[in-house]
Amino acid sequence: MSQLSWILLSGLLMCAIALVGAFALLVSDRVLERMLVPLVGLAAGSLLGGAFFHLLPAGLAALDHPTAPFVWLILGFSVFLLLETLLHRHHCLNASASCREPVTYLILLGDGLHNLIGGLAVGSAFVSDVGLGITAWLAAAAHEIPQELGDFAVLVKGGWRKKSALAFNLLSALTFLIGALTAYAASFTTNISFLLPFAAGNFIYIAASDLVPELSRAHESGRSLTSFATFALGLLILYVLA
Repeated sequence: MSQLSWILLSGLLMCAIALVGAFALLVSDRVLERMLVPLVGLAAGSLLGGAFFHLLPAGLAALDHPTAPFVWLILGFSVFLLLETLLHRHHCLNASASCREPVTYLILLGDGLHNLIGGLAVGSAFVSDVGLGITAWLAAAAHEIPQELGDFAVLVKGGWRKKSALAFNLLSALTFLIGALTAYAASFTTNISFLLPFAAGNFIYIAASDLVPELSRAHESGRSLTSFATFALGLLILYVLA
């Protein structure tokens, strides 16, 4: 298949993953929580493996300047830090309100922006090499599954109807496809290799800031071995793919 076909397929599959949240309706909160722990471990390992075994080496090979890949990596990390800081600040400013609805809109906004940047990253990986694009997509998808399960549960508990929650989760996932197509279009006029280490920085931030702390809480609840095993499995899978 062509690069464009792979990008379209990856975007559509990422949209399909947004519908996995409906699974949260079929199980109890306790069962869902127990499922999320190993999935978060797998996602954390996959993201770090994708960053260090695939995206960063490809960025080092594509960019001639010795420090440029690391500058873009730090920028990728910092952009997600800034995005999360601004969203968290907005959430805190609305924390005094008794209505939970603003928080649910905030979740959708953050998810849409995250997917847009993720689409840029994965799209640039496909432009660079189809195999690299597939592994970058796998790492991103491993993170999206537990996130979508959690987001859907929060939206429903925050007052959204189930069909509306699914529909808006799907709309936020469409920004991934928009980002991927933007990267593909830009590749005809611009060298977008810098997005490879930038994406590595994104992946490292998500794993270190959002997922690893969840694994620490799993340690407190006595599920540390399971979470570490799935974390190691995620790293191993991405290492083998490299």
